[in-house]
Amino acid sequence: MKKTGINKNVIMLCECAVMVALATVLSLIKIEFPYGGSITICSMLPILIIGYRYKPLAGCLTGVVYGLIQMLFGMSNFAYATSWQATLMILFFDYLIAFGVIGLGGVFRGIKNQAVGLALGAVLASVLRFLCHFLSGITVWAGFADGMPVWLYSLIYNGLYMLPEFGILIAAAIALGLLVDFRSEKLGAIKRNKK
Repeated sequence: MKKTGINKNVIMLCECAVMVALATVLSLIKIEFPYGGSITICSMLPILIIGYRYKPLAGCLTGVVYGLIQMLFGMSNFAYATSWQATLMILFFDYLIAFGVIGLGGVFRGIKNQAVGLALGAVLASVLRFLCHFLSGITVWAGFADGMPVWLYSLIYNGLYMLPEFGILIAAAIALGLLVDFRSEKLGAIKRNKK
């Protein structure tokens, strides 16, 4: 019995690693904004799926690993930090927490309709990630507001790339939720009841 538990953990770790790699590849196909942020093709979806399959804690930890990789790609953003507090805000609210919260989308696994559960998870993950970037925008990136109220600048700037990102994520989550059974131990197509 113990061997089975070990095998399940190994399978979960392998899936998490594959999903981080897939999310990273998807994040490289993007429309990039001048001061950070980008619209990608479902780069959040693999992390959301891990949270849905293996519970939110596994999803959040996988999201943090993904956030570390994104931070390596975005190291130049730290050049804009004018204090150690700003450095911490960038570290946590633009990377670690911002990508970690994606895994919380798994809290809706209990909903009977998988597509609805994944869609609600995508909405939750999207809103939480937006809030992280919004907070970073009103603190670290306030200097770019150029006379505009800082909260409005952050809302508009982050909304311009996050809203399309969310729309793509939610549509993909629904589509995959209708096709693939993420609740079963082995991935497969959703079985339809024949009437």
